[in-house]
Amino acid sequence: MIKKLDGVLLSSENTTKLVKFYREIVGLKQGMEFEMEDGKKVYSFDDVQLFINPHSEVSGKNKNPERFMLNFEVDDIEKEVEKVKKAGAKQTQDIYHIEGYGLVSTFEDVDGNFFQLVQVKQN
Repeated sequence: MIKKLDGVLLSSENTTKLVKFYREIVGLKQGMEFEMEDGKKVYSFDDVQLFINPHSEVSGKNKNPERFMLNFEVDDIEKEVEKVKKAGAKQTQDIYHIEGYGLVSTFEDVDGNFFQLVQVKQN
C-alpha cells in the first residue's frame, strides 16, 4: 500500500547549476546534501520534497519540458512572478486563470524544465 509521495527527483547533468537556480532564482530553501556511493551529490529542498540528483542517462537540456512540470503554490502570484522574473528566470506563459483551480504562470529553469507558480482558488 502506498502511503504518500516521498519526493520528486529532478535529474541533471549539472546539479550544482540547477540547485543554485532553484535556491537563488526561485527562492526555495535548500536542505541536506547526500553523497551517493560514487561520490556524486544529491541535493534536497525539503519544504517541497524536491531532490536534484545526477543521472548517467541525463545530459543537456530537456527536450520535452511539457511532459512533467513542478507546481509551486504561492500566496500572491503577481508578486512572486515579478520576483522570479527579476531574478532572471525565463517566463514561458504569463499569468492565466484555470476555472475552479486558480492562477498559474509557467517558467523554464536552466535545464529547460518547466515549473509553474500557482495561486490556488480560496474557498
